[in-house]
Amino acid sequence: MTHPGQTVRSIAGHGIVRSRRHPLEGIVTTTQAIPPIHFAPARGARIAYQVFGDGPATIVAIPPTAQNIEIAWERPEIRRMFERFASFSRYLHFDKRGTGASDRRSHIPGIDERVEDLRAVMDHAEIERAHLFVASEGGPMAILFAATYPERAESLTLWGSGASMLPRKLSEEEVAEQRERHERYARVWGTPESPVVDGFAPSLAGDQSFRSWHQRYERQAATTDSLLELLELTFEMDVREVLPKLDLPTLVFHRTDDRIVPVAFGRELAAKIPGARLIELEGNDHFPYAGDLDTWMTEMERFLTGDVKLRPSQPSHSPMVRITTLGRFAVEVDGSEVPRSAWGSRRARQLCKRLVAARGWPVTRDELFELLWPDEFDRRKLGARLSVQLSAVRRVLGGGVIADRQTVSLNLDEVTTDLEVFHNARDDRTIVAAYTGDFLPDDVYEDWSAATRNEVRSVFLLAARRLAEQEMQNERFGHAIDLGRRLLDVDRYDESAHQLVVTALLESGEPGEAKRAHQAWADALDELDIEIPPLSRLRRS
Repeated sequence: MTHPGQTVRSIAGHGIVRSRRHPLEGIVTTTQAIPPIHFAPARGARIAYQVFGDGPATIVAIPPTAQNIEIAWERPEIRRMFERFASFSRYLHFDKRGTGASDRRSHIPGIDERVEDLRAVMDHAEIERAHLFVASEGGPMAILFAATYPERAESLTLWGSGASMLPRKLSEEEVAEQRERHERYARVWGTPESPVVDGFAPSLAGDQSFRSWHQRYERQAATTDSLLELLELTFEMDVREVLPKLDLPTLVFHRTDDRIVPVAFGRELAAKIPGARLIELEGNDHFPYAGDLDTWMTEMERFLTGDVKLRPSQPSHSPMVRITTLGRFAVEVDGSEVPRSAWGSRRARQLCKRLVAARGWPVTRDELFELLWPDEFDRRKLGARLSVQLSAVRRVLGGGVIADRQTVSLNLDEVTTDLEVFHNARDDRTIVAAYTGDFLPDDVYEDWSAATRNEVRSVFLLAARRLAEQEMQNERFGHAIDLGRRLLDVDRYDESAHQLVVTALLESGEPGEAKRAHQAWADALDELDIEIPPLSRLRRS
């Protein structure tokens, strides 16, 4: 802990920082700035982050509900935790969009958007892989990130957290009661009546300077409206389904008498994450910097610098992703087709197909709920389930999905689809070459696929007819025959295509083939009780 007049070495590599305790509030003031704030662009918002320390491990800390990374340095308890992290790691922490030093006017993101914000921060900081450290409500986000981008998560440390912040089953009455508690909590946020210190850091509750400071800290972390919105999101966060799929070293810390997140939540994490190690600590503080810091930090340092077996480093690059939907559905990543087993579920494949059909336009979550779970009406369950499926799609595509709290869309800046190639074709020959079959032929009974299928088919038919007429005029009969047969592959009752094929065969000197094609025409139209002209009338004069 920093004492009056004490000199501490900068952990951000900025030389010497002279610190002193403020006589009224007990905060630490410095004559030199704290680690500088950087801003990562993340789809319409700036995410504030700091990086400090030069230890061997790289840690990315996932924020809890609301914090302010800039003001947090004022308190010696928090600074001491930061200094300890910096002694054995390069440490990055950030404020979620809409909170702290990040853009405060931005909307509060849901869990799916938070995952992509974390990726944006790591990309901006040029961190390819990191050990994830997460406290409290940030747990579901970190778990989902590790499941979505396993190549970017070296290990996972969860402090006082869970896969969901609420019990698995709540009645409607219990949900209403929880919302009332959230509203009462938000109303007094940042005021002398705030219950945060008593509930989250009871060992510091007797320190009036800390209590006064924390009330100001709350006001600088989130507005009342933002806080209420953040709390409402806890009803939708549940990533228990992905816990058994995690494949990385995991350490779980939980205080046995935690008043905010019961220790049972930590025990569930340790039981369901393969190979996870649980350390139960004495005490009732929820904030990791409150109470006994040295014990758990020593364990974490040992875990990261001694226990974790580092994975072989892989070259950093953005994967080349191509999605095929014309004639069949397939996804290729860096030239290799993704096996069906990699998707994890049929729903993940269907979700990807639906997003491709939308061509980058947003699809509402309600529509996706109806598509994937037509018989389920509990939105709280469906929001969490959709997050799991989005995680599976992002894992396969290496990203490629844009999600907010209302809509989901395919990111066409990261993914190439044959559907877009087809629609961007500007001449008949290119259009015909791009059409390799009906759009998603395995999904002909899905209402959402019909409009795209019909549109693509119509564009192809018109282009192929025009091109076939040109080939006939130029007496390129072989090409005309191929085009006519492609038209018949789409519609075997197409009279003009039948006539085209028969005539081109006659003109190219293949009477036997012409006779067989004429008979196939007759057989097809006979089903419709339509007579066709005799073969003798079809040779061009």
